[in-house]
Amino acid sequence: MTQNPTSPSQGSPTPAMCVSQAALDEDLIHKALANPFRREILKWLKTPNAYFVQGSFDVGCGVPLNAIHARSGLSQSTVSAHVAALIEARLLVSTRVGQWMLLARCEAVIHAFAEGIKLHL
Repeated sequence: MTQNPTSPSQGSPTPAMCVSQAALDEDLIHKALANPFRREILKWLKTPNAYFVQGSFDVGCGVPLNAIHARSGLSQSTVSAHVAALIEARLLVSTRVGQWMLLARCEAVIHAFAEGIKLHL
Protein backbone atom coordinates (compact mmCIF):
# COMPACT_ATOMS: atom_id res chain seq x y z
CA MET A 1 0.00 0.00 0.00
CA THR A 2 1.53 3.34 -1.04
CA GLN A 3 1.20 6.49 0.99
CA ASN A 4 0.12 9.78 -0.47
CA PRO A 5 2.75 12.42 0.37
CA THR A 6 0.58 15.50 0.62
CA SER A 7 1.94 17.19 3.73
CA PRO A 8 5.35 17.35 5.37
CA SER A 9 5.89 15.55 8.63
CA GLN A 10 5.99 17.60 11.81
CA GLY A 11 9.37 18.88 12.89
CA SER A 12 10.87 18.93 9.39
CA PRO A 13 12.59 22.12 8.28
CA THR A 14 10.58 24.33 6.00
CA PRO A 15 12.13 26.43 3.22
CA ALA A 16 11.52 29.58 5.30
CA MET A 17 13.62 28.14 8.14
CA CYS A 18 16.68 27.22 6.07
CA VAL A 19 18.50 30.58 6.35
CA SER A 20 18.11 31.12 10.08
CA GLN A 21 19.89 27.88 11.03
CA ALA A 22 23.42 29.10 10.15
CA ALA A 23 25.31 31.63 8.07
CA LEU A 24 25.52 31.04 4.34
CA ASP A 25 28.52 29.05 3.14
CA GLU A 26 29.12 30.88 -0.12
CA ASP A 27 31.94 28.57 -1.20
CA LEU A 28 29.69 25.52 -0.78
CA ILE A 29 26.94 27.25 -2.77
CA HIS A 30 29.35 28.19 -5.58
CA LYS A 31 30.59 24.59 -5.67
CA ALA A 32 27.01 23.28 -5.86
CA LEU A 33 26.09 25.73 -8.61
CA ALA A 34 29.19 24.89 -10.67
CA ASN A 35 27.48 21.75 -11.97
CA PRO A 36 24.96 22.27 -14.82
CA PHE A 37 22.75 19.35 -13.71
CA ARG A 38 22.40 20.84 -10.22
CA ARG A 39 21.34 24.16 -11.76
CA GLU A 40 18.83 22.21 -13.85
CA ILE A 41 17.36 20.62 -10.70
CA LEU A 42 16.96 24.08 -9.16
CA LYS A 43 15.25 25.24 -12.37
CA TRP A 44 12.85 22.28 -12.30
CA LEU A 45 11.98 22.92 -8.67
CA LYS A 46 11.39 26.64 -9.26
CA THR A 47 8.30 25.81 -11.34
CA PRO A 48 7.60 22.13 -10.61
CA ASN A 49 4.18 22.17 -12.31
CA ALA A 50 5.93 22.91 -15.60
CA TYR A 51 8.31 19.94 -15.31
CA PHE A 52 6.53 17.26 -13.27
CA VAL A 53 3.13 15.68 -13.72
CA GLN A 54 1.24 16.07 -10.47
CA GLY A 55 -0.11 12.65 -9.64
CA SER A 56 0.10 11.05 -6.25
CA PHE A 57 1.97 13.99 -4.74
CA ASP A 58 1.33 17.68 -4.11
CA VAL A 59 4.16 19.75 -5.62
CA GLY A 60 3.36 22.45 -3.06
CA CYS A 61 5.01 20.19 -0.46
CA GLY A 62 7.96 19.38 -2.69
CA VAL A 63 8.84 17.01 -5.49
CA PRO A 64 9.70 13.38 -4.76
CA LEU A 65 13.33 12.46 -5.33
CA ASN A 66 12.23 9.60 -7.59
CA ALA A 67 10.45 12.09 -9.90
CA ILE A 68 13.70 14.03 -10.30
CA HIS A 69 15.52 10.76 -10.97
CA ALA A 70 12.94 9.72 -13.59
CA ARG A 71 13.10 13.08 -15.37
CA SER A 72 16.91 13.20 -15.40
CA GLY A 73 17.62 9.87 -17.09
CA LEU A 74 20.69 9.50 -14.85
CA SER A 75 21.40 6.71 -12.39
CA GLN A 76 19.84 6.89 -8.95
CA SER A 77 23.24 7.17 -7.26
CA THR A 78 24.27 10.06 -9.53
CA VAL A 79 21.05 11.98 -8.87
CA SER A 80 21.32 11.31 -5.14
CA ALA A 81 24.89 12.64 -5.06
CA HIS A 82 23.87 15.84 -6.87
CA VAL A 83 20.85 16.34 -4.62
CA ALA A 84 23.03 15.76 -1.54
CA ALA A 85 25.38 18.54 -2.70
CA LEU A 86 22.42 20.92 -3.10
CA ILE A 87 21.09 19.99 0.34
CA GLU A 88 24.53 20.41 1.91
CA ALA A 89 24.75 23.90 0.37
CA ARG A 90 21.25 24.49 1.80
CA LEU A 91 19.85 25.35 -1.65
CA LEU A 92 17.34 22.51 -1.22
CA VAL A 93 15.41 21.33 1.79
CA SER A 94 14.31 17.71 2.07
CA THR A 95 11.31 16.41 3.97
CA ARG A 96 10.57 12.76 4.55
CA VAL A 97 6.87 11.86 4.25
CA GLY A 98 6.38 8.14 4.73
CA GLN A 99 8.38 6.40 2.03
CA TRP A 100 8.87 9.62 0.05
CA MET A 101 11.73 12.10 0.18
CA LEU A 102 10.29 15.43 -0.97
CA LEU A 103 12.59 18.19 -2.18
CA ALA A 104 11.93 21.91 -2.40
CA ARG A 105 14.07 24.95 -3.07
CA CYS A 106 15.17 27.00 -0.09
CA GLU A 107 14.16 30.36 -1.52
CA ALA A 108 15.50 32.27 1.50
CA VAL A 109 19.04 30.92 0.97
CA ILE A 110 18.86 31.45 -2.80
CA HIS A 111 17.66 35.03 -2.30
CA ALA A 112 20.30 35.78 0.37
CA PHE A 113 23.05 34.35 -1.86
CA ALA A 114 21.88 36.36 -4.88
CA GLU A 115 21.71 39.55 -2.78
CA GLY A 116 25.25 38.89 -1.52
CA ILE A 117 26.50 38.52 -5.08
CA LYS A 118 24.72 41.70 -6.10
CA LEU A 119 26.23 43.67 -3.21
CA HIS A 120 29.77 42.33 -3.25
CA LEU A 121 30.62 41.71 -6.92
